[in-house]
Amino acid sequence: MSRPHAIPSAAAIGLHTCHACGLVLRVPPQLRQARCPRCHAGVHLRKPDSITRTWALLIAAAILFIPANLLTIMETHSLNSTQRDTILSGVVSLWNGGSWPLAMLVFFASIVVPMVKLISLTFLLLSVQRGSTWRPLERARLYRLLEFIGRWSMLDIYVITLLSALVQLQSFASVSAGPGSIAFGAVVVLTMLAAMTFDPRLIWDALDQGHG
Repeated sequence: MSRPHAIPSAAAIGLHTCHACGLVLRVPPQLRQARCPRCHAGVHLRKPDSITRTWALLIAAAILFIPANLLTIMETHSLNSTQRDTILSGVVSLWNGGSWPLAMLVFFASIVVPMVKLISLTFLLLSVQRGSTWRPLERARLYRLLEFIGRWSMLDIYVITLLSALVQLQSFASVSAGPGSIAFGAVVVLTMLAAMTFDPRLIWDALDQGHG
């Protein structure tokens, strides 16, 4: 069985893939801008400015991750009290209330997953920029894992929406989203966009170019 880096890439033999319709076509090397003959979308060997765009989105997400965890994410108003919870204080309240499975789920989805995505994408970007040839298959699998777990990062927002819909007695109690939910939602969206703009084919380019 051939090793992954022993298999020639499409780029190495001059083949491009249209990102819009998936057509594989050969583009002359002297042609700087090409269009797909089937759907007329722009055809690029790699996603344009992939590393720069991913870094910009990742840095913005890392900055917003701080207020997302420090600001109030949910406000509960009743007749005689108002409770404001951050993500972490909400986890503690769930744990102390006996709902430890939900507390663990919220902690994992709302704190661990975003941190793992930020750290992992940073690692992938740095490895690509350095032209690393270290374990490309494992790095490609890491990228696919990031894409898969990204959809579970919105759990806190779903919980707030669900609670707001369930609390019908507005004269006695109400649940509303706090300012931290906006920052948290932005972190989720930015990390998802960062994963989308990152081109995982860059992982294999160092092997084709003989780096390392």
